[in-house]
Amino acid sequence: MKKVLVANRGEIARRIIRTLKKMNISSVAIYSDADRNAPHVLEADESVYVGESPSAESYLKQDVILQHCKELGVDGIHPGYGFLSENATFARKVKEAGITFIGPSPEAMEVMGDKLSAKQAVKSYNVPLVPGVDSAITDVNEAILIAEEVGYPILIKASAGGGGKGMRLVENSAEFAEQMKLAQNEARSSFGDDAVFIEKFVTKPRHIEIQVFADRKGNTVYLFERECSIQRRHQKVVEEAPSAVLTPEIRQKMGESAVAVCKACNYEGAGTVEFLLDADLNYYFLEMNTRLQVEHPVTEEITGLDLVEWQIKVARGEDLPLKQEEIKIKGHAIEVRVYAEDTLNGFTPDIGNLKRYRIPSGRSVRVDDAFVEGMDIPIYYDPMIAKLVVWGKTREDAIRRTIQAIDNYQISGIKTTLDFGKYVLKHEAFISGNFDTNFVKHYFSDPKIMHAAMEEEKEALEHGIDEIWNSIKKRNSKEYASREITIGYNTVSRIKKNHLTFLTQFLENLSVKLAYY
Repeated sequence: MKKVLVANRGEIARRIIRTLKKMNISSVAIYSDADRNAPHVLEADESVYVGESPSAESYLKQDVILQHCKELGVDGIHPGYGFLSENATFARKVKEAGITFIGPSPEAMEVMGDKLSAKQAVKSYNVPLVPGVDSAITDVNEAILIAEEVGYPILIKASAGGGGKGMRLVENSAEFAEQMKLAQNEARSSFGDDAVFIEKFVTKPRHIEIQVFADRKGNTVYLFERECSIQRRHQKVVEEAPSAVLTPEIRQKMGESAVAVCKACNYEGAGTVEFLLDADLNYYFLEMNTRLQVEHPVTEEITGLDLVEWQIKVARGEDLPLKQEEIKIKGHAIEVRVYAEDTLNGFTPDIGNLKRYRIPSGRSVRVDDAFVEGMDIPIYYDPMIAKLVVWGKTREDAIRRTIQAIDNYQISGIKTTLDFGKYVLKHEAFISGNFDTNFVKHYFSDPKIMHAAMEEEKEALEHGIDEIWNSIKKRNSKEYASREITIGYNTVSRIKKNHLTFLTQFLENLSVKLAYY
């Protein structure tokens, strides 16, 4: 494999390009009008234009992408995540064109891409399943009878989808018919398929996922778990590895179940098997994502492995670099997704210009992003700006370091989810590990809660600033013989004349979002 086209954009395209450079493989970036001058385009060895800004007119144009591959002599395609990464038709076209698709087979994608077929596939491998039905339902009356048998509350879920689309929680039979209709309508509009099924709603559910890898010879390993229970709109915001609640015994059982899921569909490459964990630490198979996950960096941080490098090696036909017993957990890692969203206004998108953009740094701090200062956040794509990933020797250490990194992250011009991430990390429920996917519902139903916490922080900072100025005034009123000290305080005096600018800068450096106050 000498030249790889990255069929994606943003931070994941940059992430893949970094590994390609490390492996001395030429990279080709694709871009739309909105991304013409994006970092991933500038960092690739070559770049090609694929269309207008909307993804349907650029990043999803399969034939255009494949034509560029033919013209440029590309022998590998990495799809990243999102867009075409789980599109079996595209993977099949890539294979037919004689190009290596860095991912699983189209057949494995098709089996695991449909939740019902996935359940059928893993049944014979003794993988625990959530109580419910594993066949599509269209008749409302039949569905009501099944729901009564399973027991309320239940979930109606779209068979062909994810991300919370086509999903409805039903508390009783009186609201069932309406909720099923809504679920089917949303599933039809989102995925072109209105097939739904019914599952028992797991109380106090935690979302735990297992990173898996398999090569062409059938060797399969699990790279431990990621805790992904902090979500808004069924989408993850804060992730960590390992989980705070899994025992070594449960970790091994879940890992072995994840490997069994891979065996059920003859899987190859990187994948993620998602489980629900209930309050009694019973786990149930949820679905499999047949691609690299957004949150893969936390796994890389605790294992010291490059998952993109593993993907490329497996795609080239090489054996897995390590055996199961050789993979160890070292420390703890946390990822905070930085979305361009107004947290205090229901996490609504807040698209604009990055007037100021300075990322934190340090040996234990990693920022996977796609922007530089002065860039606009496009309206056409996911509003994620970056992933802040921090490693620590222990979970407590990782939490402390992540909070510090958030404080050192400087963004102005738009509102972001950084403050929400900090709110989560400082919350007693998170610190204790006693939380589930209902964190936002239980602790953030009223955004004024975070506003109050930010006000307290603002008051503490203002008090600290007042103390600084009082100290400067006190010391500046004294007479000093030392020329060095005099020069120093002359400098302070000049700063003092323009103290408004000084204070504003001080607040910015501490990541205080004055717009919220």
